[in-house]
Amino acid sequence: MTDLLERNKGTAMAFYDLMFNQNKPREAVDAYVGDDYIQHNPEVGDGKEAFIIYFERMAADYPGKKVEFKRAVAEGNMVVLHCYQQWPGSNDYAGIDIFRFDDQGKVVEHWDVLQVLPETPKNDNGMF
Repeated sequence: MTDLLERNKGTAMAFYDLMFNQNKPREAVDAYVGDDYIQHNPEVGDGKEAFIIYFERMAADYPGKKVEFKRAVAEGNMVVLHCYQQWPGSNDYAGIDIFRFDDQGKVVEHWDVLQVLPETPKNDNGMF
């Protein structure tokens, strides 16, 4: 089971890196997404093609955007990534992305929660 969990964590990070950091969402979908892709982010359409269109637009609108993985947690067929997202010319975010995998180890569902990094936090603990 540990090998499966580690494989899924690696796949989630490789998928995210290819589509977000390398700005290759079509290649990321081709390599890492299963037959169906269910999207829960209300700003992104459902399905693979809607995902590709959204991230192609983000690559054009925010050149230099990048994500850093702070944590990866896996349980069953789910992986949670705790990420630092940097959007040049816009806000930076702390994000939680949740991916569900099918039996072939492909991403088939995604949820996320994003929080803008505050300029003046009320504590010194940091977001990561």
